[in-house]
Amino acid sequence: MHCIPEEPDFSDGQSAERAVWEKLRAVLPDDVVLAHSVHVRHGRAEHEIDLLVFWPGVGLAAIEVKGGLVKCEGGQWYQSGGGDGWHRLKESPIAQSQSSMHAFKSWIGDQLGTPLTSRFTYMVCFPYTSVDADWTMAGCPRALVLDRDNLHNPAEKIRHAIETEGNGSSPLSPSYLQRIVDKLEGNVAPVDDRNTNPQELEDNQDHLTKRQKILLDATRSLPRIRFTGGAGSGKTWLAVEKAKTLSRSGQRVGLFCYNKGLGQYLRDQVSGWRQAKPAFIGEFHEYVKSLGIPDGSGQAYFDEEMPRLLKELAAGMPAEQKFDAVIVDEAQDFAPLWWEALLACLKEPDTGQVYAFMDDQQDVYRRWGGRTADFTYGPTSDLIPIHVDENLRNTMSIAATFKEFAGDHFTPKGGKGLPVRFVQSSTDEALDVASDCMDSLIDEGWASNQIALLTTKNRHPIHQDYFEREAIEEYWKDFHAHESEFYGHVLGFKGLERSVVILCVNGFKEADRAPEQLYVGLSRARSLLVVVGDSAVLAEAGGRGLELALRQAEAWTPA
Repeated sequence: MHCIPEEPDFSDGQSAERAVWEKLRAVLPDDVVLAHSVHVRHGRAEHEIDLLVFWPGVGLAAIEVKGGLVKCEGGQWYQSGGGDGWHRLKESPIAQSQSSMHAFKSWIGDQLGTPLTSRFTYMVCFPYTSVDADWTMAGCPRALVLDRDNLHNPAEKIRHAIETEGNGSSPLSPSYLQRIVDKLEGNVAPVDDRNTNPQELEDNQDHLTKRQKILLDATRSLPRIRFTGGAGSGKTWLAVEKAKTLSRSGQRVGLFCYNKGLGQYLRDQVSGWRQAKPAFIGEFHEYVKSLGIPDGSGQAYFDEEMPRLLKELAAGMPAEQKFDAVIVDEAQDFAPLWWEALLACLKEPDTGQVYAFMDDQQDVYRRWGGRTADFTYGPTSDLIPIHVDENLRNTMSIAATFKEFAGDHFTPKGGKGLPVRFVQSSTDEALDVASDCMDSLIDEGWASNQIALLTTKNRHPIHQDYFEREAIEEYWKDFHAHESEFYGHVLGFKGLERSVVILCVNGFKEADRAPEQLYVGLSRARSLLVVVGDSAVLAEAGGRGLELALRQAEAWTPA
């Protein structure tokens, strides 16, 4: 059977229409066309036909569906529903169906330039109400009413109504029906011949991400939570939203991360708030320095000495300087000693509010031991785990490249999107080839500020220039200004994203950390991912899953 639309999206209040639709679809002949929610504008009046039946060789039937219990007293129609008793219907369902039928008949005649002369009747359907067999009223013989009992075999009732009560002089011809269907379907061919629109996909991804707020609402009574999810699950958005909720409630909140780029992003997100803001936003070490603890040197100082000094300072810190709640994004980047020191800055270290947003497969800094890390021990062991399994920020084709890294419950939801592109290159030449990809993508029409080029080992020369000039603040300011293309390293791009990412696999400093770095790099693109590198190197570093995914990618040579 031809249905318009093929699978209607029934709302919560259309359960009766859904039930009747499914019944008619099951019993009407295969050559019948069944349409749902047909909107017609006739003059200034607007009409909607709940169900419209086109029966070749027979005719048409416009059916108005009323759920609940329906009754008519003294010419006034009433309907029950929602547990609120009976309520009056503004218009008789019979008159409603009749006027919508006439509106459609007039509209389709104007559209086709040929009057509709086929038999056409209006009907009402009360799927949960029984109507007496001998019931009738002016303008509506019993044959035009489908009730609960008639729905056991509605096909014959509809055919009988069309043939005995329908206006018109002839059966519906298949050729005229096809002309009607063409108008009803209203197919639109886009000017752009691409079968996917990146901007629409990303807008939908944003919409899906905001729906994740249900997790925050459902867990609002839990004071200490570890939100665990794969790349693209919206954890950063959730962290910012949680900070907003707690700050508005008057609590003193700290919103933390490790990377400078992510810290600047969090500050940018909060800068537009008109109401209360977190007391601190940014990197853990910047917070420590803001309290007067000196900025030392060497990894041992930052990993051990600095958190020890913070913990000592927190012991004597006035309560008004401590936090009611701490929120940590990319929490797997925080070493256990940092956690201990940060929790000491809570007004109630053992019971205060703690919300960690983390990906336990993305321990790129090896704070906890790598991809097999167990975060259920140590300073975060008392945090209740809440799993965020759906990937919302990447297209499905992109998500397929890093699915093997993201865990067993990883579920892509971000739309099909453009195919991933793979550019075969030697490791030594990958940087030059990736630069060519940047130029080619801009020539294709991608805006430069949509694109990021990320390396896995040595920096791109433009990135290196910022580093040598010690212009890190300028570097990240330029990125967040979204004015031009961006060049970075996968480790500095955690938690960030762009529409297009060119992942330049130009080697790895430590082979055992390659899987985590690939996971980060592959998951930063929202609409288009271009992977540049040696397929053998990628297979060895990323495993069988990545190898198979890249075989499905589009082989590409930049112009």
